Amino acid sequence: MRSAFGVETVRAAERELMARLPEGALMQRAAAGLAAACAELMGRVYGRRVVLLVGSGDNGGDALYAGARLARRGAGVTAALLSPERTHPGGLAALRRAGGSVQSTQHDEGDTAVERAIRSADLVVDGIVGIGGKGGLRPDAASLAELAESSRAAVVAVDLPSGVEADTGEVRGAAIHADLTVTFGTHKPGLLIDPAREYAGSVRLVDIGLSLPDEAEAEALQHADVAALLPAPGAESDKYRRGVVGIAAGSSRYPGAAVLAVAGALRGGAGAVRYVGPAGDAVIARFPETLVSDQGPKRAGRVQAWVVGPGAGDDAQSVAEVLAQDVPVLVDADGLRLADRDLVRARKAPTLMTPHAGEAAALLGVSRESVEAARLQSVRELSERYVATVLLKGSTTLVASPGGGPVRVNSTGTSWLATAGSGDVLSGLAGSLLASGLSALDAGSVAAYLHGLAGRFAADGAPVGAHDVSESIRSAWRDVMS
Repeated sequence: MRSAFGVETVRAAERELMARLPEGALMQRAAAGLAAACAELMGRVYGRRVVLLVGSGDNGGDALYAGARLARRGAGVTAALLSPERTHPGGLAALRRAGGSVQSTQHDEGDTAVERAIRSADLVVDGIVGIGGKGGLRPDAASLAELAESSRAAVVAVDLPSGVEADTGEVRGAAIHADLTVTFGTHKPGLLIDPAREYAGSVRLVDIGLSLPDEAEAEALQHADVAALLPAPGAESDKYRRGVVGIAAGSSRYPGAAVLAVAGALRGGAGAVRYVGPAGDAVIARFPETLVSDQGPKRAGRVQAWVVGPGAGDDAQSVAEVLAQDVPVLVDADGLRLADRDLVRARKAPTLMTPHAGEAAALLGVSRESVEAARLQSVRELSERYVATVLLKGSTTLVASPGGGPVRVNSTGTSWLATAGSGDVLSGLAGSLLASGLSALDAGSVAAYLHGLAGRFAADGAPVGAHDVSESIRSAWRDVMS
């Protein structure tokens, strides 16, 4: 499990640790890890040209001390100081002793020495703003960020790309685009959550000895975590003990949504799938093992969980019947529009809602752009508003539970998953995991993880259809369990 903690939690842990260490020891730990990562990225240190973009405070100090280590190994290191009067004095002295050069970015116009250094650099180290930065880069720093991005140099961010917000993953202005981010002590939510995640590049975590709380602000499952959650039949299992998932989906206009939701459900670990809706013939033709009913959800027979909404059109009655049942329910697609909020809030059994950004925007009464810019805030707000677990789809899928707790972040997917019907497969898969006994949080996050892997396996760098994704779920499952 990768855990991410917010700024105040990290700072409190740093203060506690610094009180027990000699002065400056914690910064030296960070600088040593940063220098090692930079050296590994460059491959060879001697003769390389390195530019440090140095702001005020400890973030700039980390960059300066790391630069001093690289200079002692034969790199040509130039520090570009954005705030000379507030530059970390110890780091600056260390760089000068190691033979590094120093330039100020203030009061210069035209083709300055700093600009020339960046254009010819092999590596640019971003030490402009630390984890407390808000609101994007100032104009002078933004111009350096543009220069670094347009240069041939690799860009390494110190702890977090300058200009992105550590706690939320929001990017409110110009920011550094890093090839590698070297973060200290723990991940920060902004390194896991888009849009900030896109600015971070690869992320390398350097352990500096922080003692952190048991509960993080955000967390990301890994293979071992998913493997521990996946259901497996025992010697005494039968189809009912393994769980039965009901699928109320599809319409005369969208029969394929039903087929795809059933496809995902059949590969999700439940023992049986009941289908209810007008696309029964299409479902049976593709999956004859499905139990099909035309009597509506109320009379469909025993299920341990329901999926309702994919391709449902205006079938509000089926949505209401499903929500009235005392079993876990996943609501997706048209079901999100048709579900009565008060009915969802009043449910005693778990509810899992799976909107994409546009659907979440409609439910929150805001623009899609607002949701995409503040994904963490949006998923939390929606979860509290509906008293439901919410899976917000996207390049990084977020899963939030009502009442707080860590938000689960999934980034296994691929942009090829942005294809019609992909979400229907995900809904069926998550519903099947609900029926097999997983909590709404676990079912949503495990389904997103497997669905993302399946998308990668199916696409393999080429366009992919939703049916291909469903067929690759078994490969993803085996990969996790191997």
